Amino acid sequence: MRIKKKDIFFETLENMADSLVQAADYFAEQVASLKDIPQFTKMMKDYENQCDTYTHTIITELNKTFITPLERDDIMELTTKMDDVMDGLEACASRFEMYHLNKPDQYINAFAEILRECAYEIQKAIQLLSQKKLLPIREHSIRLNDLENQGDDIMRKCITELFATVTDPIELIKRKEIYERLENTTDSCEDVANTLESIIMSNS
Repeated sequence: MRIKKKDIFFETLENMADSLVQAADYFAEQVASLKDIPQFTKMMKDYENQCDTYTHTIITELNKTFITPLERDDIMELTTKMDDVMDGLEACASRFEMYHLNKPDQYINAFAEILRECAYEIQKAIQLLSQKKLLPIREHSIRLNDLENQGDDIMRKCITELFATVTDPIELIKRKEIYERLENTTDSCEDVANTLESIIMSNS
């Protein structure tokens, strides 16, 4: 019996989601200790480069494929939004090295755990998309929205504490930017959820 080859678009999106999970897992593990920051930033850059390769594959295939499993704009939008999540993780990691920040804190760890959960929700949603099980995707998009709301709550708490306790203006600026980048990355995860919702609506 011949096994049907998986569609290149779904296969690449699944690979992209798997890379996101690996990167988010690694990110959460590393920020808990920040022991080897140069290696941390190098690995995160490697993950980001891999994700860029998948994005390039999608673009190349869109340019040469006549019939696609979803609307071209939907495929491109989903690819771009997932790439934004990876870019956000890598940009956050690079700041630890650039700013010589080697002391983790509870808020960075909390953001990292939220982003890890987001990555797993995205992975599950993409697997369902590959199987064309559209309606069950909604459960994961709702969960992504909830996680983004949790990120907003952490952002309010950490900024409030930052301005109440940190007196060194340079330290304040560095921490504030990292918090903001982490929160923006949770926003990118919500963007993935919104794109998935749009795909559900247009294909149901």
